[in-house]
Amino acid sequence: MQFDEKVAIVTGAGGGIGQAYAEALAREGAAVVVADINTEGAQKVADGIKGEGGNALAVRVDVSDPESAKEMAAQTLSEFGGIDFLVNCAGTQQIQPLTEVTEEAFDRILDVNLRGAMFLAQAVARVQIAAERGGRHVHLLSVRAMLGMRDRGYSSYCSSKGGLEMLVRQHAVELARHGINVNGVAPTVVRTRMASDWSDPEIHRKLLERIPLGRIAEVEDVSGAVLFFLGPASSFVTGQILYVDGGLSASQ
Repeated sequence: MQFDEKVAIVTGAGGGIGQAYAEALAREGAAVVVADINTEGAQKVADGIKGEGGNALAVRVDVSDPESAKEMAAQTLSEFGGIDFLVNCAGTQQIQPLTEVTEEAFDRILDVNLRGAMFLAQAVARVQIAAERGGRHVHLLSVRAMLGMRDRGYSSYCSSKGGLEMLVRQHAVELARHGINVNGVAPTVVRTRMASDWSDPEIHRKLLERIPLGRIAEVEDVSGAVLFFLGPASSFVTGQILYVDGGLSASQ
């Protein structure tokens, strides 16, 4: 149990990839704050972890609100005495062709995916710097941080994830002197509810044709990358994005 006595915040943990990360961390001994705007989902995941003998606390957080992020960090500090890991999986998407993108949708996607990451990291980093015990941040990105999406309306999503890739690098160099490593994991399509639009047989076929390994990712496929970035094997790795994409980005 490599993360025994560690405290991890996982945002977007009320389901999907975030849930998988929270459960993986709990199995490795970490106390996990299951953070999500969906309080019912967060509580269900936390109860499941506790039912398996783990230590978890469900906390509501609206990542688009910096005050909510501060409150989550303060609650974690009060409950567990510190924060070792931030795993940020909060994200949203709305597909709109470029000519139909609305200001409301664009702002909302950037508020969650990019602005939210900024102020989540800030709230956690302030606690970690004050404690002087280092830490790790891992953000969930996407192959769309570096690749546009042909024939689909991804302007808002791609720009938010591309910005997040640069934010990871900037945070890494600013926080390095405090012993805080910052990295990102960028998968292709992962089988979750958010990826339900890929269930159309023709769209699914075209997607598989572009992925050299010939399948989309399962949530378990991306858990290992996060555990690597949080573990001792990556102690000299910061400011990096690991593309967990079945070879997609290597073949474009």
